[in-house]
Amino acid sequence: MDHVRVHPKFLHSNATSHKWVLGAFAELLDNSLDEVCNGATYVNIDMLINKKDGNKMLLIEDNGGGMDPDKMRQCMSLGYSLKSKVADVIGQYGNGFKTSTMRLGADVIVFTRCSGKDGKRSTQSIGLLSYTFLRSTGKEDILVPMLDYQKDGQEWKKLIRSSPGVWNKNVEAVVQWSPFSSEASLLKQFDHINDQGTRVIIYNLWDDDQGQLELDFDADEEDIQIRGVNRDEKNIQMANTYPNSRHYLTYRHSLRSYASILYLRIPPGFRMILRGKDIQHHNIVNDMMMVTEITYRPMPNADKVSQNSNIVAVVTMGFVKDAKAHIDVQGYNVYHKNRLIKPFWRLWTAAGSDGRGVIGVLEANFVEPAHDKQGFERTIVLSRLENRLIQMQKDYWRSYCHRIGYAKRAANSSALNGEYSPETSSKKKKAASIPPSISSNKHQKLKSTPLTVNIPDDDLETTPRYTNGGSHNGNTAKESTRNDASQSRFAVVGENGSDPINSSAPGLYQLVEENSRLKEQLEKRDEDVLGDHLRDLERQRNQRKALEAQLEEVKEKFENLNKEQGRMIDIFAEEKDTHETEAALLRKKLKEATAKKQDLVERVKRLELEKMKSHQWSAGNKVG
Repeated sequence: MDHVRVHPKFLHSNATSHKWVLGAFAELLDNSLDEVCNGATYVNIDMLINKKDGNKMLLIEDNGGGMDPDKMRQCMSLGYSLKSKVADVIGQYGNGFKTSTMRLGADVIVFTRCSGKDGKRSTQSIGLLSYTFLRSTGKEDILVPMLDYQKDGQEWKKLIRSSPGVWNKNVEAVVQWSPFSSEASLLKQFDHINDQGTRVIIYNLWDDDQGQLELDFDADEEDIQIRGVNRDEKNIQMANTYPNSRHYLTYRHSLRSYASILYLRIPPGFRMILRGKDIQHHNIVNDMMMVTEITYRPMPNADKVSQNSNIVAVVTMGFVKDAKAHIDVQGYNVYHKNRLIKPFWRLWTAAGSDGRGVIGVLEANFVEPAHDKQGFERTIVLSRLENRLIQMQKDYWRSYCHRIGYAKRAANSSALNGEYSPETSSKKKKAASIPPSISSNKHQKLKSTPLTVNIPDDDLETTPRYTNGGSHNGNTAKESTRNDASQSRFAVVGENGSDPINSSAPGLYQLVEENSRLKEQLEKRDEDVLGDHLRDLERQRNQRKALEAQLEEVKEKFENLNKEQGRMIDIFAEEKDTHETEAALLRKKLKEATAKKQDLVERVKRLELEKMKSHQWSAGNKVG
């Protein structure tokens, strides 16, 4: 069969799936963490200098199992992954290495050493994936020059897979298009690798729109940061004032900050090193106060979610310890298989200050991440999770916002003895909404046509925990949920249109109560929708004002330019007149000087002629 050809341009277009450059770093860190099962104890990220041109390069290396020649070729291939059927590993699609390295720079060279196992000899390989090489030589297919070596005793010998001629061409290509000037300097890179490991060097790093390196190595000698829109100097200053909010304020531009929260758990003994200094793992739960835990259980049979009852997500949430300063910090850190997918995911965008200061963390293994691992696939399960997280934040905020200095909200959730319970307990309001005729005659008989109401089981199970002490009074939300589920179907029966309520009146009571609760939810949703529209309107007004201000500024600049142009024209005209006057004067003087010179020349000629005649007359007299 014919093979599909892949043009080198695909490398660049495929890499743009990483819109955020730190997401590309995360892919490479994932690869190193996945190697823990093969003995990896560290991953090191650093900056190197290209000796050929003096430019900066990126180094990512680990001491994992390395790759043999076959695995090296699979690594350089598109869409090939040995991890797709391995449990608890992060990489699944076989595309992360290519997209991440090409997102950081135009070229990458890989050095890897694999110790011999199962009677096989140790091998080491060099591979060059170079966009510069492919485009400069006009290649229409993605070609990857590779060099393989096999250990024979204490020496490394060439492992020629095709022919010596092809080997020599690969050496020439790698030497010409890599930062290294000879095969010997290439092999010297293996001195940094012991028995096994991988060393990745990315060079020809990309520039931003201003022509500077997108990565900033100079702002902090122990960090790698990003220039541009992700960097906010105001947030950097605030991070120094509010240390418990530092990760929220700096993770978008600082690799050290982002990598410290990238994983929910770090294997014992594993180190992440950035520019010579260890990255300290951080769990944002340590930044919380008034902590509460809620167990979320997804509904089965939705988007092929397993019916395994162990599939749950424990949502830990609370106020950030700097919340009393009323800074706008909020959102959920959502992890998948230990990997951070959505950092500080902001779901509730309420009008005003509602929701500020509430942060949370959860591991949701029942939703699938997108290919760039910076978001989730849009599914029903994800939509339900979003709705639950929004409701959890609303309930928590309305229950405790007054404790950090905000005005107490009217619709508070139940709070018993300082403890948090996320279930909505406004039974008094619901009871008040029941018509008096029903509540006062609930023991009378009601005869009407049959009425059946189905209430689906809720998928939220709560286990509240409040760190400031206290104990629960009354039933837990979990018991309440079970009781509601056990009464999910009921009927009210009567006949002859009579009004008295019979022994099934509690069912009707529940119906009215459920109706009241639904009305409250609709009112809240209407408020949220209205708030969204108001915010959109305000944002559009602000945008219009900003555009009008920009237009006025442009008009003023245009007028100033016109005035400046008029002044320059006047100056040029005046200088032109001055130059013409001076030129006329100089021409007049030149003419006078020329005439004077001509007169002097004629006078000299006359004097010479008279002198000659005088000499002739004197000579004649002597002869006479």
